[in-house]
Amino acid sequence: MRITKVENCPSDIRYFDDHDDNLENKLEPKDVEDIVEIFQTPLTGTYNWDYTHADNRLKKLYELGKKLNWNATLDLDWSKDPYPHTQWATNPEFQQLKGFKPYDDLPEEKKIECSWHLLASGLSQIVHGEQGALLVASQLVSCAPTYNAKLYAASQTFDEARHVEVFNKYLQERIGWNYPVMPGLKLLLDKILSDPRWDLKFIGMQIIIEGLALAAFERQRAAAMDPLLKDLFYLVIRDEARHVTFGVNYLEEFVDTLSDEEKEDRADFAYEACVVMRNRFGSDNVMKHYGWNVEEAQQVLNQSETSRLFNNLLFSKIMPNLKRIGLLTDKTLEKYEEMDILQFQDLEDNGSIDWDELSQPLDYSSKTA
Repeated sequence: MRITKVENCPSDIRYFDDHDDNLENKLEPKDVEDIVEIFQTPLTGTYNWDYTHADNRLKKLYELGKKLNWNATLDLDWSKDPYPHTQWATNPEFQQLKGFKPYDDLPEEKKIECSWHLLASGLSQIVHGEQGALLVASQLVSCAPTYNAKLYAASQTFDEARHVEVFNKYLQERIGWNYPVMPGLKLLLDKILSDPRWDLKFIGMQIIIEGLALAAFERQRAAAMDPLLKDLFYLVIRDEARHVTFGVNYLEEFVDTLSDEEKEDRADFAYEACVVMRNRFGSDNVMKHYGWNVEEAQQVLNQSETSRLFNNLLFSKIMPNLKRIGLLTDKTLEKYEEMDILQFQDLEDNGSIDWDELSQPLDYSSKTA
């Protein structure tokens, strides 16, 4: 075991020398170097000596989590030949760089290569985000005050571990490289992890990060060409939908107990997080890899139809939930109006639970994007 401590997160692409199936079975402890960045957090933990909770919707969501567990190694068919890198990684119609001249000038095979880099960048941010969710969920086990929240946070911790595992496995064995975390995502994760207030962690993870995840996963699944990746997203999306539903139901009750000043504080945080996500985490690292002008490329991305549709999908997931839990205050409404996303507040939120949908047995092989 080698543990290397760094002051800042890595900034270079990491290539895996051997990215065929079962890479982990070919590595010995001496081959692995763990690169760690230290962060400090003023956590205040709580015991709960009651050990009782009502047989309500929150308990039912916890029970569903236990019932619908899946195994990243066994419940996906990794025995299939890897989807070839000579084919598009994602549907060409979804390519976000269309209209950017340096990309448009590439020959077909280079555009296909670029599609794999864009996919690797997106999946890498998912891995980093899922690790952040793993760490936040583990914090909530200690600091959430109620019995049902502790139990659910424990079950979600396992879910997030599985998500880190499965996306990392795909990157290592089916693509062969990963990208470092983007600054915007790192900033958001640092804020949530280091804040001492347990409910802000809940808001940041269950409403903001998981809302972002649902939007990103649905878009990625629709664009993915590899059937294995589509199946992978199907399984993860089911977990994330349950997490968001729990967060909305739990926070709706809790936020109602806060003072106006406390609500405003939480509403400001949610707004700041939405600003970060609107500017998103982008594909700057891919642009730098190809030596392209990042600012010019980002302008094209921001103006593209693909970007507009993703923004709509993202905020259609988040704004109704913020309204449901009471964090669209008079002060923040004006700010959201300036962002031009207030129109999404009246869409369907995740507070109403479709038990039939959430309880369906896992049957991803018959699903289509």
